[in-house]
Amino acid sequence: MELLLLSIALAMDAAALSIANGAKYRNLALSKILFIAFIFGFFQAAMPLAGYFLGAAFARFIAQIDHFIAFAILGFLGVKMIHETCRNEPCEAVSLDTKMLLSGGFATSIDALAVGVTLSFTATDIWFSGAVIGIVCFALSVAAFYVGKFAGEFLEQKALILGGAILIALGFKILITHLLDHGFLSQI
Repeated sequence: MELLLLSIALAMDAAALSIANGAKYRNLALSKILFIAFIFGFFQAAMPLAGYFLGAAFARFIAQIDHFIAFAILGFLGVKMIHETCRNEPCEAVSLDTKMLLSGGFATSIDALAVGVTLSFTATDIWFSGAVIGIVCFALSVAAFYVGKFAGEFLEQKALILGGAILIALGFKILITHLLDHGFLSQI
């Protein structure tokens, strides 16, 4: 369940962009929608893998504070998502040429790289996690495109707030679970 929530939270940037694209390009062919969703899903799957292996290289050096780092990264990303929503700037649709789609896929998955680092601190099957994150992003991007055709800007903002709240909650869960497991909270 936690992986599914994390996947949904990570997909919110891509979903918001897909909503914007759906509002702008209402008559796009299904093949192009699937291609766009594939690009977003691919980057969402690949970036946690990269972050995981980067984090795993340093995990033994920071094992005593990894839960604080995970909490800080997830909390920062969540607050950032919510803050960007509060600026009331609508998400810009991406140009549909391949170069811009690749840029958009990369940009919407930077947070997944950071989350991959946090996953390296846990006993996570990163290959399975990466696949789930990518598939969820793909599915949500396709659905969000069609939602964008009808609801546009209104739902785009709500998606980013939900994603931010989920990331913050997961950060707190990691921190509290670690503190409980190591008896820190029982000492208070």
